[in-house]
Amino acid sequence: MVRTPAAVRDAERWTAHNYHPLPVVISSAEGAWLTDVDGRRYLDCLAGYSALNFGHRHPQLIAAAHAQLDRLTLTSRAFIHDQFADFCRELAELCGKDLVLPMNTGAEAVETAIKVARKWGYQVKGVPAGQATIVVAEGNFHGRTTTIVSFSTDTDARDDFGPYTPGFRIVPYGDLAALEAAIDDTTVAVLIEPIQGEQGVVVPPEGYLPGVRRVCTERNVLFVADEIQSGLGRTGSTFACDDEGVTPDMYLLGKALGGGIVPVSAVVADAEVLGVLRPGQHGSTFGGNPLACAVATEVVRLLATGEFQRRSAELGARLHESLRALVGQGLVAVRGRGLWAGIDIDPALMSGREACERLAERGVLAKDTHGSTIRLAPPLVVTAEELDHAVEQLAAVLAGAR
Repeated sequence: MVRTPAAVRDAERWTAHNYHPLPVVISSAEGAWLTDVDGRRYLDCLAGYSALNFGHRHPQLIAAAHAQLDRLTLTSRAFIHDQFADFCRELAELCGKDLVLPMNTGAEAVETAIKVARKWGYQVKGVPAGQATIVVAEGNFHGRTTTIVSFSTDTDARDDFGPYTPGFRIVPYGDLAALEAAIDDTTVAVLIEPIQGEQGVVVPPEGYLPGVRRVCTERNVLFVADEIQSGLGRTGSTFACDDEGVTPDMYLLGKALGGGIVPVSAVVADAEVLGVLRPGQHGSTFGGNPLACAVATEVVRLLATGEFQRRSAELGARLHESLRALVGQGLVAVRGRGLWAGIDIDPALMSGREACERLAERGVLAKDTHGSTIRLAPPLVVTAEELDHAVEQLAAVLAGAR
């Protein structure tokens, strides 16, 4: 008996329709592969928006979770637990920073950064009370809280959720002159994604990130890099900023930090920045909990070997070469870095949603965004042969539509 149609109907009946998922109902997974309730297998080319950089159920991460589940899962930050210091130290060392502030979700990390930047601006930079501004980029995606959508330019994310939070200046992504012009004495931070994921894996122009670093240093403004999707091995380096030789003042991390097991996020910065917080001024009951720290510490240790960064760089070169060969054969553009690609399908052939539905029929799962664009972000444990298979299925979908 086929179970998928009924499971899809039940999900539609009992949940708010804030997502439009493909009609696939997953029941198990391992590595880069998913299996649905009817036993059909799919190659995962989304990896939970980079939350599954290390694949599904990575043995080292699962072992850490199991071991911690048998001991201790939650204390709140009212007490210190025995996993906390190791996680914070090892993540700080990975980032080359002094301090870590653990949270849960990516949006929480962004909200934390906004609060820290404002407090730093008032206490360190000397911005008059209540006047702090933060420069952000068009096409950004930093989360969906009311403050964050206040500076979104995506109408789906923003419309009908006002009144909006003030204090943000939006400039074109990749336009260094516009960014510099938006900074004044009230500016406390520039908050950007080193590569814009939700926008379609948009890589900024060469020299942009070093330029942002220079301007922020010259104007005494914090450079806050949202590496929640782009970081932790996805682009072929530990952080996407590394590809440009840039070190921000604050790293915002999440998604892959939880190993695909638990939600973990963090703000990582030096003491002169995170040190502005005092007890009672910010927190989270679940932030930095023992289970999260146990898993995330193993994630940091996986990254410390450099293996996953190398895999992403080497296999990413293969992926991008094979995708570029499809330009003119149904694709009109390919962007990205490492095992992360945004591909634009000729809209005369089909939408991105239609392409993802046809790929799913051929056993490959991906996600569309903004009309005819598809994001490809397979787990970093994917093999060369599996990547070739995914591109072959995409080529077949494009050929069938021409």
